[in-house]
Amino acid sequence: MFHRNIKLVIAVLLTALGIWQFTENNIGNGIFLILLTVFPIFLYFKNEFILLAFLKLRKQDFQGAKNWLDKIKNPESALVKKQQGYYNYLHGLMVSQTNLNQAEKFFKKAIELGLSMDMDLAVAKLNLAGIAMSRRRKIEATNLLNEANKLDKQNMLKEQITMMKQQLKKI
Repeated sequence: MFHRNIKLVIAVLLTALGIWQFTENNIGNGIFLILLTVFPIFLYFKNEFILLAFLKLRKQDFQGAKNWLDKIKNPESALVKKQQGYYNYLHGLMVSQTNLNQAEKFFKKAIELGLSMDMDLAVAKLNLAGIAMSRRRKIEATNLLNEANKLDKQNMLKEQITMMKQQLKKI
């Protein structure tokens, strides 16, 4: 909604207003304003449109997620590096249903920019391994599957990884 620098300015203004309220002996107002600064700081690191797109994606509403992501006009300047990674990761998940060439580009860019959670990185590498496997690039697919297996610490992707390894043996 707001540019990331505007969010920081709002946080600074709220903090300054809170400190001013403390000097005026309005302690309750000051505490409230200081607590209110948490929201713009949180939204600086976690873009609201990306969060809403994640919620739509959890409900398998790909069009709704795409609508939220399309509201981000210039991701290079409006998002920090990790948010750009998640922006590309979400686009890759949505496009992987229809266009593998574009999905591969999005996933590679997401991995390059970085993702905060190992699970998301494992899913991106697993999808890239599937794309490499469909193009008969066995060595690349094997490397990506091994990396995804290392990143999957909770064994949530264990079945998919073993299934893909069995399919790789057939190639």
